[in-house]
Amino acid sequence: MYVAVKGGEKAIDNAHRLLASERRGDPTVPELTTEQIQSQLTLAVARVMAEGSLYDPGIAALAIKQARGDLIEAIFLTRAYRTTLPRFGHSLPIDTGGMTVERRISATYKDLPGGQILGATFDYTHRLIDFGLADPAEPETPAESAAGLDPAPRVTGLLDGEGLIERNAAASDQPPRDLTREPVSYPASRDLRLQNLARGDEGFLLSLAYSSQRGFGSSHPFVGEIRIGEVEIEFFAEELGFAVTLGRVQLTECEMVNQFKGSSKEPPQFTRGYGLVFGQSERKAMSMALVDRALRAEELGQDVVAPVQDQEFVLSHSDNVQATGFVEHLKLPHYVDFQAELGLVRQMRAEQAAVATVDEREAAE
Repeated sequence: MYVAVKGGEKAIDNAHRLLASERRGDPTVPELTTEQIQSQLTLAVARVMAEGSLYDPGIAALAIKQARGDLIEAIFLTRAYRTTLPRFGHSLPIDTGGMTVERRISATYKDLPGGQILGATFDYTHRLIDFGLADPAEPETPAESAAGLDPAPRVTGLLDGEGLIERNAAASDQPPRDLTREPVSYPASRDLRLQNLARGDEGFLLSLAYSSQRGFGSSHPFVGEIRIGEVEIEFFAEELGFAVTLGRVQLTECEMVNQFKGSSKEPPQFTRGYGLVFGQSERKAMSMALVDRALRAEELGQDVVAPVQDQEFVLSHSDNVQATGFVEHLKLPHYVDFQAELGLVRQMRAEQAAVATVDEREAAE
């Protein structure tokens, strides 16, 4: 039997007030500002922008504050806000080759044209808690930026010059489809797959990328190049007849180089995996590039034998907002469904007990 819950609205209002109080925390401690989040929790802000599909550090910082640091909740808030924004058009394709590079590394060539730029990275830090951060001293003089002002040539261009890596596909006359305006259908084209991966959950993609390196999928990757920096965003204004610069955004780009034994149509060569995300998000860009390459298995004549190579599995389960909704809806009332299941189980047990009783009598006779 279903019994209605009374006082639901009052309980929900109280829960909202309690949430606001818990979010604020100890009132004797200064409140965290969105400016502090934006400038000091930059990697969290970058993830929310990437998976929220909205480049706006201020909105991402506000969402993180509102969500009490729950990044998936913040991503959900950011996407919801994004749907309220008017769409005026689309920007021109960006040129990451002209990026003002803040960090640029390659695991394939030590001496690069343009040089390796370590930038701000955890790669060479000791994973030890720095207790000095608990009582910050006077602000230090900012370190000099090592950003490269001159365009840095792509590492894969060195392999391309020898014909040892597959050529990038020629630009299509057809505009890329928009994942936010139409559902994915399978098989999905690479432009849709890359959109999906760029919005996908970092942890999920990381696990898939890890699985591809452990034998669940044919993968022997090298980091051709990771570069982080700012690029200009341009918009073609029809009324002006030329493109205007809207601003600059920070991006992380990763090109993976993978071994390929060749096929009946292609000689042995290296193939590519690609990742591009908002902000400084190296782990996400690397995972995206590894999964992108794995999803190209069928295209390259390889057997699809692992989950990371199955595009429907990957693309259908990579979105953390959808996954959160489907999992967390189990917290909502399911009284009627459960009572129906409960009645069914009781009925089956009663029927089973009756059969057992008959069998016992027959056995006794």
